[in-house]
Amino acid sequence: MNANGGWRHALAALLAGLGLASAAVAQGTPPAPQRPAEDTLSQRRPPEDTLAQRVVACTTCHGKEGQATNLGYFPRIAGKPAGYLHHQLLAFRDGRRHYPLMSALLETLSDDYLREMAEYFAALDLPYPPPQTRDAPAALLERGRVLVREGDAARRLPACTQCHGEAMLGAQPAIPGLLGLPRDYLNSQLGQWRSGQRHALAPDCMADIARQLAPEDIAALSSWLSSQPVPAGGKPAATLPAKLPLPCGGVTP
Repeated sequence: MNANGGWRHALAALLAGLGLASAAVAQGTPPAPQRPAEDTLSQRRPPEDTLAQRVVACTTCHGKEGQATNLGYFPRIAGKPAGYLHHQLLAFRDGRRHYPLMSALLETLSDDYLREMAEYFAALDLPYPPPQTRDAPAALLERGRVLVREGDAARRLPACTQCHGEAMLGAQPAIPGLLGLPRDYLNSQLGQWRSGQRHALAPDCMADIARQLAPEDIAALSSWLSSQPVPAGGKPAATLPAKLPLPCGGVTP
């Protein structure tokens, strides 16, 4: 409904109400008085003060219970390792990651409170949506698969699975999964690592890797990853089967 339509509708409702009242007076029956609102200030209850209530602001972008979707830009945070979520909240607050809305929401929050938030979302066990459907060329998808599964030894690029797990669902305590994320989000984050707009605690292994990626590599990775289904009941691995291929700040080898 446009603004003019809404105004006309409200005016018509008001006139109709006045017409009914006039008819009642003409028939000798005064209109019924308005009942006082039952929800008085004295009867109102304060909102429930729980962590779930406090993090409702997060769900505006990240979806109900942090579940998100695999479309658009905002990533899923439900079920991600608590250590990873905590590191990212600290990074937004402290300026290693840049998104004005996140920074404004977090700038006054303590480390302990951010950890509570991270642990809340990490504990949520929710199903993943089906993968995105993309009309990406087969050659591009195959390039993405090879980078994820095999890496590129000539450029000293480890396979993504060496850090993010064979199932690509991450590992405890602080390695995120890469499946179930929007293609646009993956493109953006890899691009920010590559350009130096996103940082992690030193040694910044993702920045080192991303600087070796060509734009075509990023397109291939994001297209392949966003087209893969998440297995039912899929969760981050308890540990990685082998030592990380290179040191990464904030991640326990």
